[in-house]
Amino acid sequence: MLPISSSISPDDVLSGCLLLVDKPQNWTSFDVVNKIKNLVRKKFNLKKFKVGHSGTLDPMATGLLLICTGSWTKELHQLQKLDKQYMGEVTLGVETNSYDAEGEIKFTKDVPSLSEIDLLNCIKSFIGEIEQTPPAFSAIKKDGKPLYQLARAGKEVLPDPRKVTVHDIQLIDHDLPKINLLVHSGSGFYVRSLAHDIGHVLGCGAHLSALRRTAVGQYSIEDAFSMDEIVKAFS
Repeated sequence: MLPISSSISPDDVLSGCLLLVDKPQNWTSFDVVNKIKNLVRKKFNLKKFKVGHSGTLDPMATGLLLICTGSWTKELHQLQKLDKQYMGEVTLGVETNSYDAEGEIKFTKDVPSLSEIDLLNCIKSFIGEIEQTPPAFSAIKKDGKPLYQLARAGKEVLPDPRKVTVHDIQLIDHDLPKINLLVHSGSGFYVRSLAHDIGHVLGCGAHLSALRRTAVGQYSIEDAFSMDEIVKAFS
């Protein structure tokens, strides 16, 4: 486990460190990387500076993003395979082409009367080692191009299913058509695909309407800095 920065010191960021960042909604992971990179370049009058991240978060999502700076970018490989933990909100009865709230609606359907037992039986079927098909709108590459580029160009995209591990899924609460889940998964798992597949099993369609990553391995969102705090440290 790499040691994390307990405070934001521009000098430490320059020499190399691991920063835990609470990614804001509507920022891409690359937006966070570029912002930190530009802060360092401006502060120390540099032309180039290395910043990298592990575990991309979609723009809609918030939460824990692991950022390595300077000489520590070579340690990113240590972070790639860590387990993840998410809080996700799934909205039943509406399916989108991206499997989340940012996509186009494919169809809407009445949500059946579902008991808590119905919901628990459904989500429990996804625990363990399962085959999951990633969303067409994802950064996974096929023929050298990210799938989302092909999907946005109107081309038919059929991602290959792959084995992923789900350690646990808990039903936190439900007020249909919305259900809230706590998901503990291995790397490479898409909560968007989980939401889509839950809708398929329940027969009414579904999409992921909110997502927050709360942990990566032993790293917790409780130790993360906001982007405002990072910007302030460099002012």
